[in-house]
Amino acid sequence: MIGAIAGDIIGSAFEHDPVRNKDFDLIQPDTRFTDDSVLTIAVARAILDNSDYGDAIREIGRRYPRSGYGLHFYHWMMMGETEPYNSFGNGSAMRVSPVGFAFDEEEKVLSEAKRSAEVSHNHPEGIKGAQATALAILLARKGCSKDYIKQEIQSRFGYNLTRSLAEIRPTYEFDVTCQGSVPEAITAFLESTSYEDAVRNAISLGGDSDTQACIAGGIAQAHYGMPPVGIVDLVRTVLPEDLWAITETFCERFGIEIPGPAA
Repeated sequence: MIGAIAGDIIGSAFEHDPVRNKDFDLIQPDTRFTDDSVLTIAVARAILDNSDYGDAIREIGRRYPRSGYGLHFYHWMMMGETEPYNSFGNGSAMRVSPVGFAFDEEEKVLSEAKRSAEVSHNHPEGIKGAQATALAILLARKGCSKDYIKQEIQSRFGYNLTRSLAEIRPTYEFDVTCQGSVPEAITAFLESTSYEDAVRNAISLGGDSDTQACIAGGIAQAHYGMPPVGIVDLVRTVLPEDLWAITETFCERFGIEIPGPAA
């Protein structure tokens, strides 16, 4: 979960100033948290409290109304609508990482990912994006190989994970749909050599950088372990106290050790 939040924070500086290479300073002056972090933490809160995903998303999201939500989602969140709006945006995938860390059985992860998505993103592609991301995290947590994860995600969800980043990057455009960004984020993880490399891969596509780095970062944490201390410190520093407190509680509940601040 912290890996997903860190990916969002690092990627935030590149959302409107994209890069198409991996040679950039990881921490930029205008780095911040966005709706990706807020809603990831809201999903964690729902899991901790065994409460309704939609209620938690609205309650936490409304605390930070200027975090970069999409227009339709913002209306759904602020107006208190109870019905989903058939979205296939990648918001369902960027907020789902706590599901992959909290539950240990594949069917449970898939069902909870669906529940977390469909409160707003009930289009089949919106649900699929959340399920694919959460399952990739679970499989990575279990120590499955990247080849196995790739084959499982392709066979279950029909995503094309055969293209390399070098093939994707030259013509890739900003895309906030699940079907146009989740496979690319998963590929960024599959080609990585470390947590940081996964985030750099995702940002280097020049697309929806914070969300793709959030998705890739969550899977990368599950595979490589907690991000380096300096990156965890960035999350600790950037997040408001209430959001960090939920993050800490979630990690403690599910046995995820957070390193102390760097000396």
